[in-house]
Amino acid sequence: MEEPREVHSSLQKPRKATPQPGEDTLNGHLPPGWQSYMSPQGHRYYVNTFTNETTWERPSSVPGTPKSPVSQKSSAVNGYYISGSPVHQLDSGHMSLRKTSGDPQSPGSPAAPRRQSKESSLTINCVTFPHPDVMPEQQLLKPSEWSYCDYFWADKKDSQGNNTVSGFEILLQKQLKGKQMQKEMAEFVRERIKIEEEYAKNLSKLSQNSLAAQEEGTLGEAWAQLKKSLADEAEVHLKFSSKLQSEVEKPLLNFRENFKKDMKKCDHHIADLRKHLASRYTAVEKARKALTERQKDLEMKTQQLEVKLSNKTEEEIKKARRKSTQAGDDLMRCVDLYNQAQSKWFEEMVTTTLELERLEVERVEMIRQHLCQYTQLRHETDMFNQSTVELVDQLLRKVDPAKDRELWVKEHKTGDIRPVDMEI
Repeated sequence: MEEPREVHSSLQKPRKATPQPGEDTLNGHLPPGWQSYMSPQGHRYYVNTFTNETTWERPSSVPGTPKSPVSQKSSAVNGYYISGSPVHQLDSGHMSLRKTSGDPQSPGSPAAPRRQSKESSLTINCVTFPHPDVMPEQQLLKPSEWSYCDYFWADKKDSQGNNTVSGFEILLQKQLKGKQMQKEMAEFVRERIKIEEEYAKNLSKLSQNSLAAQEEGTLGEAWAQLKKSLADEAEVHLKFSSKLQSEVEKPLLNFRENFKKDMKKCDHHIADLRKHLASRYTAVEKARKALTERQKDLEMKTQQLEVKLSNKTEEEIKKARRKSTQAGDDLMRCVDLYNQAQSKWFEEMVTTTLELERLEVERVEMIRQHLCQYTQLRHETDMFNQSTVELVDQLLRKVDPAKDRELWVKEHKTGDIRPVDMEI
């Protein structure tokens, strides 16, 4: 159906059409949800009150979308189309943004039907999330586990409140802090080894001291045995320091190096994907702007044709329409590439956060085991002072990585809403 050539004023409100002689009553024989209205220029059109679709043609009783939608002049805003004249003007309480992702045609195509609906998504720092007002309920990926993969999708302000930090960066900061703590634990054990070595050296030196060497009789024998016991004790402390180095300090340092390599791999991988996602989003915004400009150009030429008919103007309209359609195709292609990039980032975020979670559990468990080894060696070295390490043993038995993670996630989580595809 050819679009009517007339100047439409957005300031005039439509009115319900009154039945003409011989016609059906206003809405009596229309399909459910359809109503008839009269445009400011006196043309009858029809509105589906359920979907807000409009058409010049009277809808049949067969359910479905009308064949000829009303000619619309639209502008794109953040992926949605805000309708102008001559689309049916809704009351202010029913105004909504328009998106066209479900349409089979390009958003730049003038014949593409467009449906009005509430805004269903919003983009924050190049990541698209479901809109809070229409957000469907999302199930956690790992319910009841306080897993990293469920609570770090959004960004949040840093401690100074000046810049935003991604949820993944917060996880990385925790892992880097863990790596630093592990290094400091190894340094602590090294200091303990030095003390043991120095203590053993002094005991050995004292055992060789000649003081009271002239004591005779049974008392002299007892004194000599006491000095020998110092040498034996020095040997025990030397063995203790050697085992601390090989069984505690060295494994802590080796694990830290491997942990460091794994962390760097995760960091770079996710950072590259996020940069790629940002570049795709920039391309979407550029294509969206180009489409808006093409639509404005098409609208302007259409208005010129309505004022003055000419073959030249009609050719210009055809050309502008082609460019608008091409811009719509470009936008759809950019959005598709963006959604692919976000899907890849999403998948890798889940995989990588679960890997960070595994590394954290492994790190805590490894440290716990080696500190237990430390206390065992301590028991073997000094059976008379077990009470000095009993409290440490009790606390080590209570180490619970899952509980630690729950408390930490509750304090530092940035958001449990996962990304969704952007819709045009």
